[in-house]
Amino acid sequence: MKSVDLDIGGTFTDCFVTWDEKTVIKKTPTTSYDLSVGLINVLKEVVHDIDISLRDLVSQADVFRYSTTVAMNKLIERQGPNLSLIVTEGFEDITMIGKGGQWSDGMNTKYNRNLAKVKKPKPLIPREMIVGVKERIDSTGKILRPLDEDDVLEKVQYLVDRGSRGFVVCLMWSFINPEHEQRIKKLINEEYPDFYLGSMPVMLSSEVHPKRFEYTRANTTILNAYLHQLLAEEISSIRDGLRSYDYRKPLLMVHNTGGMAESFRTAAVQTYNGGPVAGLIGGAYLARQYDIKSTIVADMGGTSFDLGIITDGGSTKSYLTRPVIDRWLVDLPILESRSIGAGGGSIARLNPLLADRLEVGPESAGAMPGPVAYDQGSKEPTVTDADIVLGYINPRFFHGGQKRLNKEKAYRSIETKIANPLGISVEEGASLIKRVVDANMGNEIYKQTVLKGLDPRNFVIFAIGGAGPTHCTGFASYAGVRKIITFPYSSVFCAFSSSTLDIMHIYEQSRHLILLQPQTRNYLQDYESFNKVVEGLEAKAIRDLEGEGFEPSEVIFSLELDMKYGGQLNVLRSSSPCLRLNSAKDVARIYAQFEKEYAEAYSSLGVYPEGGVNIENFILKASITRPKYQLPVYEQVQTPVETAYKETRQAYWPELGELAATRVYDLNQLGYGHELHGPALVETPDTTYVIAPGWRFGVDRHRNGIWERVEA
Repeated sequence: MKSVDLDIGGTFTDCFVTWDEKTVIKKTPTTSYDLSVGLINVLKEVVHDIDISLRDLVSQADVFRYSTTVAMNKLIERQGPNLSLIVTEGFEDITMIGKGGQWSDGMNTKYNRNLAKVKKPKPLIPREMIVGVKERIDSTGKILRPLDEDDVLEKVQYLVDRGSRGFVVCLMWSFINPEHEQRIKKLINEEYPDFYLGSMPVMLSSEVHPKRFEYTRANTTILNAYLHQLLAEEISSIRDGLRSYDYRKPLLMVHNTGGMAESFRTAAVQTYNGGPVAGLIGGAYLARQYDIKSTIVADMGGTSFDLGIITDGGSTKSYLTRPVIDRWLVDLPILESRSIGAGGGSIARLNPLLADRLEVGPESAGAMPGPVAYDQGSKEPTVTDADIVLGYINPRFFHGGQKRLNKEKAYRSIETKIANPLGISVEEGASLIKRVVDANMGNEIYKQTVLKGLDPRNFVIFAIGGAGPTHCTGFASYAGVRKIITFPYSSVFCAFSSSTLDIMHIYEQSRHLILLQPQTRNYLQDYESFNKVVEGLEAKAIRDLEGEGFEPSEVIFSLELDMKYGGQLNVLRSSSPCLRLNSAKDVARIYAQFEKEYAEAYSSLGVYPEGGVNIENFILKASITRPKYQLPVYEQVQTPVETAYKETRQAYWPELGELAATRVYDLNQLGYGHELHGPALVETPDTTYVIAPGWRFGVDRHRNGIWERVEA
């Protein structure tokens, strides 16, 4: 298998290459002005290790897989096109009114508590660019008021005159009957055909997100339209870069649902949070290889700390209950991962109101100007600056020596901003920064497990990200976790994780059906209505997958249903044991599975068959299994661990309360059977392993690092 997996972030482009029996990992700076430049740069680093020409690498690769956060960064910066929204007359304020908690969507607790300053987000489409057209369809799909086409053309001209560069159409009940939305799109295309310079994209909610609830349906369609052009240009740039080196095979993109698909068959909103979700799937894959029942994937990067929880021996079935993209509530099946502002670039400062209270994050120094030690103009100390002062990070070996850091400036910033005001030494100030950020991350792990009724002491942490191995013993100790696993590719784990994903599309359709009648407990007898929805979703799946070059016989279908008991608010996504209904026995099986999963989620006391059971949404998953990266197995080494010794340097250990001479080892020279006891440091070009006192570090037969707490 010859595959290239890429994760393009705002700061670095990560690359994980599997070339027959050889594996190569590389990181290079992201070139935001043209992503293909950064992509080619990282591939140029790869070819040195494989001893192959760049053209041969690209043209001979079986597949390129890709995840990104760049388009979402543009959303945060509000650099999208000027859009307009067309709705049913009388519903022009859907996105303005929102939900009751709209002001808090996507914001951290610290912000939400400041009630004097909280406010609703500035809309992506302002009120003056929203119009209502004369039409009405009811909840059964019946047309109550025919579409007034003259009114549509008049409103469209109004929007064009005010600078619209794209249209979003979200009419009432269009997911039941899309006739009016489709007619509006046809009218706009007739008025501004593709061969005109004034042609504009039209996004229909019935195509992008055919589900109930107008607010989330409108948000999802607006976000897709807002990001579409940015992502299309990004993909075109990357495709052109690869094509110039004779690549003619698929470019697969990671979806936030946990699968991937051809880029031409991917909606922009499906790429949101793709990197962290890929990391979660990769963690689940490795958990199954190790037969670990409960795992926490903890990704500490430069800006954020992302974590995902894996239970039941590798299950990642947990979806966000209120998925939010930036500040906008949507209704997409996004796998659950949590993020807080805690990373290597997180800024440390004293609270202006409580001068003796140190706070770290959520603000970040980013890559420009970055930490003070980058010597690019920053004055505020960060977590990375503290790690340098503590002696953990070698300023001469940062990114393998490609970037030299200024330790003196890092030292002075902590001294001036933290240590002197608190009346402590600089080393104690740096240690305090580390303790605070570790506690923030450990507390988040503890909270996300305990609130789900899980005991963090039963979990194993997979520490990933550039700063994950540096801080893992710290946040694991605060969370009460006693075992950690790291990987040679921890710093590019999200890129590696793409190699563990299958091709997968998810199709959703809202349709209200009564599965179990209230009181009488009679089962659904209208099998045709149920089967018709599934058949429609299957047809979409076959169309898309055939367009990607796959045969229908390769597709594996699975069905999930959003269901709830009558009279109750909780909607549960339940696995359906069958794709079609052919008898009452099939309906009974669906109900039995729902009752089982409902009792597990809300306790058996919530089971209420007397109220009946309603089906609200159909979710069809169409997947194709792909070859996956196999963990290599190594022979046990016969050489002593000292063969990996590099140097001894002074490092500050809070457990010892002082600077101590600490031995430093080269990870590439450590093999299966080698073991270290903290305090010790292990260096690689892309991260540093900080083994604190009280921890043991060993290398297993896959050359992965096994960390274990050996004393309280």
